[in-house]
Amino acid sequence: MTSTQQRAALQRQIWQIANDVRGSVDGWDFKHYVLGTLFYRFISENFADYIEGGDESIHYAELGDDIITDEIKDDAIKTKGYFIYPSQLFVNIAAKAKTNENLNTDLATIFSDIENSANGYPSESDIKGLFADFDTTSNRLGRTVADKNHRLAAVLKGVAKLDFGDFAGSQIDLFGDAYEFLISNYAANAGKSGGEFFTPQHVSRLIAQLVMHGQASVNKIYDPAAGSGSLLLQAKKHFDEHIIEEGFYGQEINHTTYNLARMNMFLHNINYDKFDIQLGNTLTEPHFGDEKPFDAIVSNPPYSVKWIGSDDPTLINDERFAPAGVLAPKSKADFAFVLHALSYLSSKGRAAIVCFPGIFYRGGAEKKIRQYLVDNNYVETVISLAPNLFYGTTIAVTILVLSKHKTDTTTQFVDASGLFKKEINNNILTDEHIDRIMAVFDSKENVTYLAQSVPYEQVAANDYNLSVSSYVEAEDTREVIDITKLNAELKTTVARIDQLRSEIDVIVAEIEGGET
Repeated sequence: MTSTQQRAALQRQIWQIANDVRGSVDGWDFKHYVLGTLFYRFISENFADYIEGGDESIHYAELGDDIITDEIKDDAIKTKGYFIYPSQLFVNIAAKAKTNENLNTDLATIFSDIENSANGYPSESDIKGLFADFDTTSNRLGRTVADKNHRLAAVLKGVAKLDFGDFAGSQIDLFGDAYEFLISNYAANAGKSGGEFFTPQHVSRLIAQLVMHGQASVNKIYDPAAGSGSLLLQAKKHFDEHIIEEGFYGQEINHTTYNLARMNMFLHNINYDKFDIQLGNTLTEPHFGDEKPFDAIVSNPPYSVKWIGSDDPTLINDERFAPAGVLAPKSKADFAFVLHALSYLSSKGRAAIVCFPGIFYRGGAEKKIRQYLVDNNYVETVISLAPNLFYGTTIAVTILVLSKHKTDTTTQFVDASGLFKKEINNNILTDEHIDRIMAVFDSKENVTYLAQSVPYEQVAANDYNLSVSSYVEAEDTREVIDITKLNAELKTTVARIDQLRSEIDVIVAEIEGGET
C-alpha cells in the first residue's frame, strides 16, 4: 500500500469513528480519544514485540499475567520505561470491548497501571500523565456508563481495524497524519486554531532540512516551543543518516500538547532515555540550561503573544536577553523566543524559527534586537513563505535561520511566497518546492525574483530591515502591453468607427429624403 493509499485509508477510518460517536463528543475533544487509542495500541504492540524478542513461538498476548515475575517486569521497565501485562494489551481489550460492561473503568485502571509502572524508575517523568487527557469516565462520552462504553468500544474497534502492518514499517506518520486530519476537519469549527500546536509536515520537512544542512552529525536537537513534537520528529524521519547523538529535547507550555509530544516520541520508537520533553513557560521558566548548547534548534513559537517582559526587572540581566540590551515588547514575545534559541545554539549549529513577518520591519525594541543580530552576524537567511500554509491562520509567515559560524557578513533573503500547491483548505509545499529552496539556500547564489545575498552595509543602511520584500524584487506577472502595437490597433479601430459613422449618415440621409 502506497503512502497516499495509507493516508486515505487512515482518514476514512477516523471519519468512520467520528460518525460512530457523533452527537456526543465535540470534534476537537474527540481527537484525544483517537490519538490516545492510537498510542495505546502502539505501545501495546511495541511492548509485546520487545517481550517476544523475535521468537515466533512466543505470543505475549496469549500468556497469563501470573507467569510474569518481578525480575521480568523490572528488566522491561528499565529497558522500555513502562510495563503492560498481557491481559492489558490493546488487542485483548479491543477484542472484548463491545461486550465489556466495565470497559470505561477497565481502561482507566490500565492507563493508571501503565503510568504507575514507571514509578521509582528513571522513566517516571517521561511516562507520568501520558493518558491524562484520555478521560474514560467523562460525561462527554455519554451520560450513562453504557453510553460511555458504547462510544469507547467504537473508537477501539476503529483503531483496531487499521491494517498498515507494524507502526514502524508504515509508509506514513500515523500519529502526525491523524492529528493533521483532525485539526483540518475540526479545529476551525471548534473555534480553536490548533495550528499553534502543530506545524504541518511539509513545513516541518523544510525546517528540519535547514537546521541539519551540512552537518554530518549533531549532538542533540531542541524545540523551545515543542507543540506536539512534529518539528523534532522530522529530523529523525528524514535524516537517519545523520547521528543525533544525545537525543531530542523540547519544552511546551500547554499540558495537553505536552502529553501529545511525549506520546509522539514513543510512537516514533524514540526510547525514554533518548528524549526529554518538559512542561512549562520557556521564556520565564526555561529548562535545559545545563544541556546547552544544541547543534540543531527548530521552532514554531506562538505569534506575537504577550509576555511579562520589562515588568520583570530581572529579565534584562538574563543571559539569553542581556546581550541584545533590550527585551522584546510585552505585547509581542516573538524576539524573546528568537533570543532564547540563539542563546541555546552551539557554535557549529543552526536554528530555524517560524516568525510573524511584522518583527522584521517594526521599529522600537524589535529594531534594536534586529541590529544586535545583524551586527553580530547571526542571521544567515530569511525566507518568506506562501500564505495559508498553517492551520487556523492565513498569514504568510517567515523562517529565520540563525547561525554562529557564518564565513562572511552577507545575509541571504529568499522569496518563496510563490512556491506552493493549492489544496482544498490549505496551501502546501511539495518536495520540489522544498528542493528548490534548499538548493538556493545551499548555493547562496543570487537568483532573480527568488534570492538575494545582501552585504552587511546594505542591511545596516536600510535601518536593519530584514523583510524579504526589501531586497528581493517581486516578479511582475502582469501582462506586458506593447504600446506601439496597441496605438496602431486603436488607430485602426478609430478609422473603422469613422467609416461606419459615415456609412450610417448616408443611410439616414437616404431614409429622410425618401420620406419627403
